[in-house]
Amino acid sequence: MTRVDSRSAPPLEISPETWRLAWVVAFGAFAGGLDTSLINIALNTIERDFGADLELAQWISSAYLLALAVSLPVCAWLGRRLGVGRLWLGALVAFTVVSGLCAAAPSIPVLIGLRVLQGLTAGLLVPAGQTILGQAVGPGRLGRVMARIGIAVVLAPALGPVLGGLLLHGLSWRWLFLINVPIGILAILAGLRWIPHEKGTHTGPLDVAGFAYVGLGLPLTVYGLTNWGALGTPEPARVLLPLVLGCAGMAAFVVHALRRTDPLLDVTLYRTSAYTAASVAFVFNGALTFGCALLIPLYFQLLHGEGVVETGLRTLALGAGTAVMLPLSGRLTDRYGGGPIAAIGTLCTAVATGAFALGLDQQPVLEQAMIFLLGMGTGMASTPLMVSAFTAVPRDRLPDATSQINIIVRIGGALGAAIYAVVLARALSAGPHHAFRVAFTWQAGTGMAAFAGALLLWFILSRNGDRATAPAQH
Repeated sequence: MTRVDSRSAPPLEISPETWRLAWVVAFGAFAGGLDTSLINIALNTIERDFGADLELAQWISSAYLLALAVSLPVCAWLGRRLGVGRLWLGALVAFTVVSGLCAAAPSIPVLIGLRVLQGLTAGLLVPAGQTILGQAVGPGRLGRVMARIGIAVVLAPALGPVLGGLLLHGLSWRWLFLINVPIGILAILAGLRWIPHEKGTHTGPLDVAGFAYVGLGLPLTVYGLTNWGALGTPEPARVLLPLVLGCAGMAAFVVHALRRTDPLLDVTLYRTSAYTAASVAFVFNGALTFGCALLIPLYFQLLHGEGVVETGLRTLALGAGTAVMLPLSGRLTDRYGGGPIAAIGTLCTAVATGAFALGLDQQPVLEQAMIFLLGMGTGMASTPLMVSAFTAVPRDRLPDATSQINIIVRIGGALGAAIYAVVLARALSAGPHHAFRVAFTWQAGTGMAAFAGALLLWFILSRNGDRATAPAQH
C-alpha cells in the first residue's frame, strides 16, 4: 500500500467538478437522513388520525430503522455488481417514489409496509455516496469532501424535529413525507448530470448465507436494543431473545466471512490497526450522537416543560454547532490528519456533557453554549474518524469499509440510545433534575471513551507516519 504524508503541505485544491459531486451526494444523504428523526415528532398525530394505539404507531419509525439496517450489509456487493453511481441513483429514485406513496397511505399497516421499503432504499444512499466520493477524490482532499456528506448525515437528524414541529404546526403529517419528493427530484436531476454512471464489474454471486446471518442479526440487535430503551427493562421476549439471536447472527457472519474467499463484507479489514481504532472510536461517537438526539429534546420537554416547537427551536444550537464545525474539521483533517482532530472533537463532547452532568446548565446562555459545543464536538469528530477509516484500506475495498462503518454507527447509536433511555427512566423516581444529571454523566463517560479511541488512533497514525492520506493503492 502507498500513502501520502502531508505533514507540512497545505491542503490540495479541489476542482469545481468534485465539489459539485460532493454536494449532489450530500443532498441525497440529507433526504434519507431527515427521515430518521422527522417522523418521530408526528407519531402521536398519526396515531390519532388513524385511531390506532401508540404501540402500533411506533412501528412507523422502528420499521424504517430496522429496514435501513437490513440493506446496509448488501450495499457493497450491489455497488460492485451494478456500479456504485447507478446504485445511488436507483436508490434515490426508489426513495423519492416511496416517500410520495407514504404520504398517500390509507392506513397504518400500509404506511408501515411502505416505511420498510423507504428504509431499504435509504440504507443504500449514504454508504454508496461515501464510496463515490472516496473513489473520486485524490490525496489530501478526502476530509473536506467527506465533510460535505457529513453535514447531511449529522445535520439532517438534528433538523428533523425542528422542521417536523414547524410543518405540523400548520399542515398535515402527510407533508412530512411529501417534503422528500421535491428534494429527491432535485437530487435525481443533479445526479443524472454529475454522478458517474460506470457499469459494475464482474462479481461472484451474492453470499446468500452471509446476508442471511447479518441481514437478520443486525436488525434483531438494533430491535432488541431499541426495545430495551423503550421498555426500560430487559424483557425476555422483546429484548433478550432478539439480542441473543442478533448477536449470534453477527458472530456467525464473522466466522462465515473469514472462511469464504468472496464474503459479503471483507471483515479482514479489521486486521489494519488504524481502521480498527477508528471503528472503535466510531462506536462511542455514534452512541453519543444518537444519544444527544434523544436526551437533548427530552431535557427541554421533561425538565423545562417546553412544547414541540419550542423544543425544536432550543435544540437548534446542536445542529448549528455541527454545521459550523464540519467544513472546518474537513480542512483540518486534510492538513493535520484524523488523529488529533478527532481527539479534540471527542474531548469537546465529553466537556459539554460533563458540564450538564455537574449541573452547570442553570443559566440559559451557558446552557445554549454547552449545547453548541456539543454539536461542534460531534461534528469535529465524525469527519476525521471517517477519513481515517477509509484511507486505511485499499481503494477496491472502500465499498466494504463504508458499509461496515455505517453498520458500526447504527449499532453504536442503538446501544447508546438504549442505555441513556434506561438510565434516565430508572433515575426519574428521584426527580427529573437528578435523572438528567445521571444520564448526562453516562454521556460524558461515553465521550471520554470516544476520546480514548481517538487518542489510540492518533498514536497509531503517528507511529505509522500517516497524516492526511488518500485511499491506499495496491
